[in-house]
Amino acid sequence: MNMNLHRMILGVALGFGLIASTQALAEGSHDDHEGPTRAEADHDSQSEHGAEAVKISPASIAEFGISTEVAAPGVVVRSIVLPAEIRPNEDRLAHIAPRFPGIAREVRKRVGDTVEAGETLAIIESSESLAPYELKAAIPGIIVERHITRGEPVSQARGRVFTVADLRTVWVDISVYQKHLPYIALGQSVTISAGHGQSMGRGTISYISPVVDEATRTATARVELPNPDGSWRPGLFVTATLEVERTEVSIAVPRTAIEIIEGQPVVFVEVDDGFKPQTVVLGHRGQLRVEVVEGLQIGQRYVSEGGFTLKSELAREEMSGGDGH
Repeated sequence: MNMNLHRMILGVALGFGLIASTQALAEGSHDDHEGPTRAEADHDSQSEHGAEAVKISPASIAEFGISTEVAAPGVVVRSIVLPAEIRPNEDRLAHIAPRFPGIAREVRKRVGDTVEAGETLAIIESSESLAPYELKAAIPGIIVERHITRGEPVSQARGRVFTVADLRTVWVDISVYQKHLPYIALGQSVTISAGHGQSMGRGTISYISPVVDEATRTATARVELPNPDGSWRPGLFVTATLEVERTEVSIAVPRTAIEIIEGQPVVFVEVDDGFKPQTVVLGHRGQLRVEVVEGLQIGQRYVSEGGFTLKSELAREEMSGGDGH
């Protein structure tokens, strides 16, 4: 078959395969609590759909990123993903206000400047004594607010004129919905992500708000996160993944290994002449791995990633009457 036509058919089949697989696995999201789920089809769980092995060249295996693993025991981790926001660590925040009313004669620092504890931020001329005095940083950190300009009158009544934040650690405030509150606890491990290909960090919950916000109907869980390079910027929206359950199972496979054929979950297993779709029964389902209760044996080699390509090739062969190798 013409290679361009082959790639076109394969691309269309891959698209339909992705939609079907995503819809079918959506029922096994991180909020599931059910135990082992038995296939409801009439086929026996050990059946192979009557399909012959899909034969694919080593070059195509490499080109389409097809990977295999050996079936083995593992751990299925169920987790929940919640929205969160980076905030300054308020235990390492200093508001600098004038001691006496006066006029700002010098303003030496701007927002974003790094300062040391005791460093002069501004010079104020006292309105009472006309003598100058210094406004100094109480802690080391970064100027995150400035409300003063040269020649401007200042006073204690007006409030702070500088805010210094030590951003070597930050707070991650996690919005916890009511339905998730039973799964949140102090000391719980949390993974923080700023998005694909961006920063990731880990911490533990150190605070849970005792009340639920009336407007958002959420509580706040807080993680203190190390920030040595400053990549976690206050105001940044992130996601927090909280582990709620770990289950050791006899066989665990990546979610990417599961395909849906004729409404049933299958795994492509390696045989002498290629790869065959094998119906499986799924049990516990985690964000990354799922339990296989039936249909796969320990030590059996299966396709852990790239099964879409095999599924599409299988569909192409069926459409062409099996003569498309």
